[in-house]
Amino acid sequence: MKKPHLLTIGLLVLSAFSAPLAAADKRVLLIAGTPSHGAGAHEHNAGVLLLQKCLAGTPGLKVDVSLNGWPKDGSSLNGIDAVVMYCDGGVKHLALAENRLAVLTSLAARGVGIGCVHYAVEPTKEKGQADFLRMVGGAFETHWSVNPHWDANFKSLPDHPITRGVKPFTIRDEWYFNMRFTEGRRGVTPILAAVPDASVTTRPDGPHSGNPEMRAQVARGDAQIVSWAFERPDGGRGFGFTGAHHHSNWGNDDFRRIVLNAILWLARMEVPAEGVKSNVTANDLAVNLDPKPAAKKKAEGKK
Repeated sequence: MKKPHLLTIGLLVLSAFSAPLAAADKRVLLIAGTPSHGAGAHEHNAGVLLLQKCLAGTPGLKVDVSLNGWPKDGSSLNGIDAVVMYCDGGVKHLALAENRLAVLTSLAARGVGIGCVHYAVEPTKEKGQADFLRMVGGAFETHWSVNPHWDANFKSLPDHPITRGVKPFTIRDEWYFNMRFTEGRRGVTPILAAVPDASVTTRPDGPHSGNPEMRAQVARGDAQIVSWAFERPDGGRGFGFTGAHHHSNWGNDDFRRIVLNAILWLARMEVPAEGVKSNVTANDLAVNLDPKPAAKKKAEGKK
């Protein structure tokens, strides 16, 4: 048997060292808030578990979840590429306790994508709002922004990775609007925008329910941004999505695809040309719900 030629061996060794290394998986952490509201609403835990299920099998992506609040093990935040919060807001916002704002701003400074779903877009004006504007590009502000339930008709969508595979759709939810954004909306790309009807002005003025400015906007027929993408000056990314009060809305393919696409985009992954494809059944929507009493009949949108 002939011995391998030295030149052949050399080429094989060189080839082994020059072969491209496989890229490490992107890591995303979905943080769910504690139980809130009545049955079928603010189902934070079931919501993030459903999103995790829909993203299972996505090549190059690992999705972890933290249920019932901020992760108890701080190391779970190490090495992540994006974090998405789906939780209550205001003074109860999980990001406002302890030193968590500092943790989030540090992550954002390292280029980690930051996303907020539904009530999670609302810190307080006194604490968190300035940080959220820098990290996510927008925030709910009491006595300015409002939270009515209405049928949003998304007639057109921008050309953006987050909208890939998404068709125009109409859906009823607690779509917040008249949000605060960065000055001049620099870095902000509206993802979902619709014109509210007069039904959103039937509630009296209040911290979440109404104010003269929003009434004037509705009277003019101004389109309202209810979801957005944000590109930070430092190159990081943010995402806000004000819907998802009703857990059942995750069953809508276009509604769900917006958020699934956004998770990939936040982690700097390529969003497929047709968007993230997933299938959600009635059984999928019925599992992992928080043990809550039956929803009591009350005025929609009351926090």
